[in-house]
Amino acid sequence: MNALLPVRQHFPHRKLPDVSGAARAELESSGIAAALKPGASVAIGAGSRGISNIAALVRAVVDYFTAHGMKPFIFPAMGSHGAGTAEGQASVLAHYGISEAAMGCPVVSTFDVVSVGPTELGIETFAGREAWQSDAIFLVSRVKWHTSFAGDIESGVAKMLAIGLGKLEGAKSVHGHARTHGMPASIRSVAARLIATGRILGGLGILEDAFHDTAQLTVLRAATLLQQEEELLRTVKSWMVRIPAPAVDVLIVDEIGKNISGTGMDLKIVNRATSGQYNPWPNEPKIERIFVRDLSPKSYGNAVGIGAADVIHSRMIPKIDVNAGRVNAVTSGSLALVRTPLHFDSDRECLDVVASTVGKFKREDVTFAWIRNTLELGELILSSNLIHNGYVEVTGPAFDFEFDAEGNFVCR
Repeated sequence: MNALLPVRQHFPHRKLPDVSGAARAELESSGIAAALKPGASVAIGAGSRGISNIAALVRAVVDYFTAHGMKPFIFPAMGSHGAGTAEGQASVLAHYGISEAAMGCPVVSTFDVVSVGPTELGIETFAGREAWQSDAIFLVSRVKWHTSFAGDIESGVAKMLAIGLGKLEGAKSVHGHARTHGMPASIRSVAARLIATGRILGGLGILEDAFHDTAQLTVLRAATLLQQEEELLRTVKSWMVRIPAPAVDVLIVDEIGKNISGTGMDLKIVNRATSGQYNPWPNEPKIERIFVRDLSPKSYGNAVGIGAADVIHSRMIPKIDVNAGRVNAVTSGSLALVRTPLHFDSDRECLDVVASTVGKFKREDVTFAWIRNTLELGELILSSNLIHNGYVEVTGPAFDFEFDAEGNFVCR
């Protein structure tokens, strides 16, 4: 078998040294609060993604509006996530450190919605009642490429407007119409309809670098939100990281979860589609087989994304909240992503199955990549037959797969 080597990819460090200070400075320089009267209620939307420094950033937004005489409150803007319940969504925010005590303002989570009417594409638009009854809505969201579709607008403030703000009904409506119009057009249409009402103040767009660190903060104003987000997406796409090999036979992923990606693992990193197609992204590394070892505890049982794996470790099975994944899959229409793959009771069995099905008859010819998750690609493990001079830095001695008495990997 080829030896395994720990390696490091070198990316620019763009980490902001003082995230809270940078957020305050960006908000103050924007002057966005000047559009509101003193005493106005401001609904601040926060989502379910595992965004670095999310609690500090939301608190900075709360403090900004409070300092300018407004009355902010926080609401979950996460569509069907959190098992599709108000309590579940409040729990997700609390686990991210977003609670009334920590934020200094109310956190209001309900599932009541109001209809805002149809868009020009005929998409019924919804908004959470508690947010819609405020004087203004301001969202806090990371802007990045989406894991399962491509367009000028992907994940970000516009998507949170279109899907997150409308709770379960909004998520169903947008995902349903996306089968006809495509997701980018559907998001743009619904976001534009909401902006046209005058109730959307704007949002704080967060860009993260290759190390999952907060790298840039930009206030997006409602009138130019879509155009600004297109620019931010182009920027962050230029920072996108990849597995450093043109093709990999077996990709080992230590964990998946909703906190890591909306699809459990970034489907563009692992080169899968929501319906299970292999290698649909022509400009990304070709991945033959995927072995997933565990579910992140911060996913709270939502195992959406397991369907993109070929084999999983059986330790995942009792951790799965079937209802949470079902609600997510039915709402998004991505039913294949919650299908349970083959699973075995040891890492050795899982590895043997995937390695034996890549069309190579000698184990030493099989190529391996081993990552913690699809957010953390700065340091990973590659088999020696994937190492090319100058491509990555080897950071430690070579080793082979080592198993304990139960057949599971000894910690690397």
